[in-house]
Amino acid sequence: MVARPVCIKGGTLVQPDAPRPERIDILVQEGRIAAVGRDLAAPPETEIVDASEFIVHPGLINAHVHSHGGLAKGMGDLWTLELLLNGGPAMNGGRSVEDKALSATLSAAEMLLKGCTACYDLMVEFPAPSREGVEAVADAYAAVGMRAVLAPMVADRSFFQAIPGLRDQVPQELLGAVDSQQLAPAGDTLGILKSLLQTWTRDRRNVILGVAPTIPHHCSDEFMVRAARLAREHGAGLHMHLSESKVQAVIGMELYGKTATAHLADLGILGPDFTAAHGVWLDRDDMKLLADHGSSVAHNPASNMRLGNGIANSRAILDTGVNLGLGTDGSQCSDSLNMYEAMRLASLSSKARGPNTGHWLTTVEAARAATTGSARALGLDGKIGKIEAGYRADLVMLRLTSPNWMPLNNAINQLVHIEDGTAVSDVMVDGEWVVRQGRLTRLDLPKLRRHVEDTRARLADINAERSDNCERLAVIVNRFCPCIASRPYHIDRFAATAVEQ
Repeated sequence: MVARPVCIKGGTLVQPDAPRPERIDILVQEGRIAAVGRDLAAPPETEIVDASEFIVHPGLINAHVHSHGGLAKGMGDLWTLELLLNGGPAMNGGRSVEDKALSATLSAAEMLLKGCTACYDLMVEFPAPSREGVEAVADAYAAVGMRAVLAPMVADRSFFQAIPGLRDQVPQELLGAVDSQQLAPAGDTLGILKSLLQTWTRDRRNVILGVAPTIPHHCSDEFMVRAARLAREHGAGLHMHLSESKVQAVIGMELYGKTATAHLADLGILGPDFTAAHGVWLDRDDMKLLADHGSSVAHNPASNMRLGNGIANSRAILDTGVNLGLGTDGSQCSDSLNMYEAMRLASLSSKARGPNTGHWLTTVEAARAATTGSARALGLDGKIGKIEAGYRADLVMLRLTSPNWMPLNNAINQLVHIEDGTAVSDVMVDGEWVVRQGRLTRLDLPKLRRHVEDTRARLADINAERSDNCERLAVIVNRFCPCIASRPYHIDRFAATAVEQ
């Protein structure tokens, strides 16, 4: 059903390429922005929305999230990336197809209520993606009314296989738990992806597929090459975690004799359809390779700091010519899917690198990363990320009566440094209101909460033994992996390199 035309009258338009606010009308027809201007004439039966007390900005776009993290939020505190990966079986184990859809529903609901209208979701299923699971997650996004690129994470090496020497540290009584994490054979996994890409029946305008070989050293070279070929044969995006932690950076250098980025370039994997998640430990040569191939980086400042991975050099990434998108990562590793917070942290973390203001991100650059930069990373450049005639009608209205906007001094600075999602009133995706006056139009949150709590309790019982095993294995991981991170590397992305006495 096509939504009726909407004319948003007199809103204060704020977007990165026009940071000085102006009063404007926006006409929406058939899911697209038909016109932007002053005193627009509206066709008959148009819904007229008085936006005189509202900021209107493009829907924020999350360039990297894991919807399966929705049911795992708050489960960890002192976690490195490697401890998080070790905890995967306890967090994600025993889930039914319905549970996977529920986690995606919860994640999508949070994003929409916080002004995010599209995302790049790297969901996971063990031991391989399934048609039922991927379609259920896609249907969850469609039901809530959110736009998504859905890229199931895949690999042919488990966590304990991927880190050289780690399995050798595991005592005999825990080897069964480790070896039970074996992934499906590469051919089976790639065959499932191929089938999904060939026969995808969901609305390709709003929920499309991508391909996500998870981390280079978790994948054999043959697996990565075949996955990339599969993505390109079907015009799908390619998304990988790259140089996220120092452990990854060191292992890449030791395995390949060069950085993981240089190795991916040699394999022919980099390209304009390639998005590197995190990129904390990219060096200047890595950045140049990504720029030369037209690739993107999905910057995730919250989880980069939360997991002790360091602070990405976002200024250098941009200056080298790499497209910079912005993400939250998943609820299990950054706790919040708030893209306003992601913009703020992108700005602040760049400033934590030193007092040279020329090395900092501007608020315009942070907002651009969360809109047009992320749109390009999703492969939707020119379709979403702007309020401009011809773009899909994904937009957000913020209440000017919120303390966040009193007084209105500098709209783009306040959008990035002050807005926290509490001023969100209305959200439109593809011309349809999916949030009105702070409430989701398609979802009953109290009912969702009851469903989520019942599911949490059931999964906690199912995963009790897995949780115990992961806690015992965490002692080994936390002893072994920091030793890898202590090895010399030619760049440093940690905020402090010496312990203060």
